Amino acid sequence: MPEGDTVAWTAARLQAALGGATLTRAELRWPSLAQTDLVGARTVRVVARGKHLLHRLDLQGQALTLHSHLRMDGTWRVRPAQESVRWDHRLRAVLGTAEATALGRSLGMLDLVATADEDRLVGHLGPDILTRAWQLAGGPPGREIALARLSRDGRPLAEALLDQRVLAGLGTFWVSEGCFARRLNPWRTASQVPADDVAALLDWARPRMLRSARTGAQSVTGLARRDALGAVHALSGRPCRRCGRPVRVALVGVAPRERTIFYCPACQGGLAPTDDGRPQAPLGATRSDRRSDRRSASGPGGAQL
Repeated sequence: MPEGDTVAWTAARLQAALGGATLTRAELRWPSLAQTDLVGARTVRVVARGKHLLHRLDLQGQALTLHSHLRMDGTWRVRPAQESVRWDHRLRAVLGTAEATALGRSLGMLDLVATADEDRLVGHLGPDILTRAWQLAGGPPGREIALARLSRDGRPLAEALLDQRVLAGLGTFWVSEGCFARRLNPWRTASQVPADDVAALLDWARPRMLRSARTGAQSVTGLARRDALGAVHALSGRPCRRCGRPVRVALVGVAPRERTIFYCPACQGGLAPTDDGRPQAPLGATRSDRRSDRRSASGPGGAQL
């Protein structure tokens, strides 16, 4: 699922392409919006709120917000206006101006509300880790609100960090990488993790997410290679870059909303409660790779962590 930094980057791209311009084309393939006509609306601002996109419009003096959520596979892409649009079952929205066309594919949510009513859709979200209000003085900054909530949370740390009602923007990439960077056990009860350690995790994640929001490249290392984006995320079955033991993946949360967390048991306090400890082949490994892993695991020390 795209995380807050990816959504912020998407919002910036849409704002750059559509901001201040009038829609000459607006086709919404969504049951509740199929008859909605937004042609003639002017884009006031496109902003991100956690993992949500808020496209604010002015339609003949009426302030409206087109809200979308990307869920697992959704995207917004910008194309030149003269480029023809290929319609398929994944295309849910087309918003065009004289200069550019924005295509929304595989969107998980699409709503149109009065801008004054945005809170109906995003008011449940916790403080957004990417906004200026995260650290502003003059009232409780978002960072302090989030830390206070986490200090009272009886769930595993990773589950609490992923709950968008606690704080908005973090997903499995940044939670996995942040816990690894700070050597925190993702399954330890959030309220039992020292406040300074939780604060350090958030302070580690925020500048890296801000960089990703500017560049569009979600990476801990600053490298764009798929196998070098992070230290543990999507690297289960491969050697930990810190200790050399195998990185693993396990579930956190309650069914049916479990999420996958990547971690190093040797660096982060042992196996997860949901991890049976069996050898895990690298993601994307072929059958022959898995057979090789099983043979290695059966040899001396092969299954040690």
